[in-house]
Amino acid sequence: MPLLRPAALPFALPLALFAPLAMAQQTGGAQPTPQQQQDQSTKTLSTVIVRGKKPYDWRKYVKAKLKHQMSEVSGTEITVTKKATVTHLDLQPTVVGNNLEQLFARSPGVLVTQQPTPTQFNLSYRGLGNPQESEYVLVMQDGVPLESDWIGFPTLYAMPFSRSIADIQLIRGGSSLLYGPEPAPVINLLSKRPKPGAPFSISTEQVVGSHGLYSTYNVLEGSAGKWTYRADAGYVRNDGPRRNAQSQTRQADLYVEYRPNDQQHTWLDVHALDAASGDAGRMSYPQWLADPDATPTPWNRDWVDRYQIVLGHQQEWSNGWLFIGKGWAGYQDLASRAANGAPAPNLAPQPPPSSTTLQDEQFRTQGVDLRVRKKWGQGNAFTAGVVAFHGDDPFRQWDNVDLYVSRHDRAGTPRLRQQRQSNYYSVFAENVFRLPHEIHIVPSIRLEKERVAVDESVRPPFLSRPLIHESDSRTVPLLGLGIGNDFGAGNETYFNVSQGWRPLRYFDMASPFANVVPGHAPDPSKSLSWEAGVHGVPVTGLYYDVSVFWIDFKNRIEAQHINATDVLEVNSGDTRNRGFEGQINYDFFAPGARAASGEHLEGFLSLSLLNARFTSSVIPGQVGKIPAYAPRYLAKAGITWRHDQRFKASLTAVSSAAQYWQDSNQPFGSGASFIPAKIPAYTIVDFASDWQFTPRLKLLAGVSNLTDRRYYNRVWRTGLEPAYGRTWYAGFELKM
Repeated sequence: MPLLRPAALPFALPLALFAPLAMAQQTGGAQPTPQQQQDQSTKTLSTVIVRGKKPYDWRKYVKAKLKHQMSEVSGTEITVTKKATVTHLDLQPTVVGNNLEQLFARSPGVLVTQQPTPTQFNLSYRGLGNPQESEYVLVMQDGVPLESDWIGFPTLYAMPFSRSIADIQLIRGGSSLLYGPEPAPVINLLSKRPKPGAPFSISTEQVVGSHGLYSTYNVLEGSAGKWTYRADAGYVRNDGPRRNAQSQTRQADLYVEYRPNDQQHTWLDVHALDAASGDAGRMSYPQWLADPDATPTPWNRDWVDRYQIVLGHQQEWSNGWLFIGKGWAGYQDLASRAANGAPAPNLAPQPPPSSTTLQDEQFRTQGVDLRVRKKWGQGNAFTAGVVAFHGDDPFRQWDNVDLYVSRHDRAGTPRLRQQRQSNYYSVFAENVFRLPHEIHIVPSIRLEKERVAVDESVRPPFLSRPLIHESDSRTVPLLGLGIGNDFGAGNETYFNVSQGWRPLRYFDMASPFANVVPGHAPDPSKSLSWEAGVHGVPVTGLYYDVSVFWIDFKNRIEAQHINATDVLEVNSGDTRNRGFEGQINYDFFAPGARAASGEHLEGFLSLSLLNARFTSSVIPGQVGKIPAYAPRYLAKAGITWRHDQRFKASLTAVSSAAQYWQDSNQPFGSGASFIPAKIPAYTIVDFASDWQFTPRLKLLAGVSNLTDRRYYNRVWRTGLEPAYGRTWYAGFELKM
């Protein structure tokens, strides 16, 4: 934020004050003669022209910008010169059932690949990697990683209910220097928190909808003296669009805060979530054309349990120092039951598989994040911190002849057993320097160290390789530099160049299902990101943010298929991802009497244009091809009409260009098992609304995929997964 600079002082007044003194010195203090008085009365002083800046209300522009972007120094984090978008969910209608397209409708460039079952969440950004389980995106809740294991297994199998989220922060260039591994971006979900002094309240939300949807979300919150608290419990059940696609998810959270004074507070966060879902299976393209509701795997099932406890403390001192520390411990259990399904349509009925594989992966993780911030000089700020993380993640499989075996049944034949561990440590520092002419510079440095280890005691029976006993350590230094300039009324240019990286995963060291052990792990994937742009609020009600970017992504790690059985994780090559990303938001009722009364009609549009290519590769003929999941454009648009405490209604659309689903840019399979090389382009439209019927009763209603678009955007070698068609919901929220 620019420094407030007083207007230049006028010089005419000091000259006038000192003129009599100068004359007295010239006359020795004697009274002037009449002639002298006459001469003095006709003496003319030289003209002094004073120019200065016209002052304006910086607070007004800052407040307007904070509706769309993060604060330049947010607590102990410096985000100035970084592209940092924020979505305030209270400014849009309620998102029901964790509809990710609606949840990220105002997050430019975030690509969602649809999976109707709630046990995997698939996000990607700027073509940097396959969105499968969001492996190339760092997703956090209140600054704590949501991944199964942040380092060894950075996958997203659990997502808090959207009703428990207040804001979504999307941080691009420089995100690795703020938070650590993954090239970009960081998606940080901020939980809802009651304000100190909030009155006691209870609310319940009840929703029903398509495919047997039933959703309930219940909250109790308030404060008592120095204590503030919030507890919520939710449940979502859905039969799904296909047979064996039914699911249920339960969530409970507890937040307790003790605030002895305005300078410090301590809090405890407890999160619990479990989900169970059938897995209807993926299908070939001919299968999808013949029957998009087909169920190749009627016996498969997935389970996810996740529990986490976070203890935090914040302390502020009068001399500009701020400390925020968090420690956390978590447990996550991923279990699945999987057997092969029917391969293609229009074939004679196939006998069911003779056995199934029961899999269990546990993740016991602990971490600590300690940060300090020091404000100094005229608007400068220094931040520094340390992070430590440990994961203990056993991986087990059993073969069982019962296709519907219970997830806790261990009577089957052991198929795989591995002990896996990860360790991660980091130290980092950043400083924002405020210079004349509203220029600010932010140098950043971070030093990362990881170690991953795998020790195997049982291997799959169809393999002949030795047991895996591998470990690897990496030390990765990261540097970044940001430069910005404030100009005009509420506008800012920004430029950021920063390094990032992707941690070495357990599967990168050695595939547990291949006959070949590589002998050494591939080099870690690294990124160098450049971004330059401008954003601001030039007039009341208008916000814009446009930028161009260039990302060099080195040492991509991909699965190289040697034969039908053997797979190696290798550094397949480098890519160059460049493009344009812009967003514009405009409130048609601002300024004006309607906006002053709390009524707003806001339109928004974001557009991401991407040109991504392989620039080098060990795979012959790969240079020049387009990486997987790198659509040429991704557009999001919508309009929201809302009146504070009365109603909200939104019509939103997401449109994606066609995209390849694998780096080879080639189709897969043939005949009945054929999968085209490209995922076709698609556009989907959603409608959502809230109506505050009485001060205590709110009505909810909406329709997703309004045009009933038949599409898919999630593909794997095992087939494609159909997305939801048109669905509806209706319900109410009652406050007591």
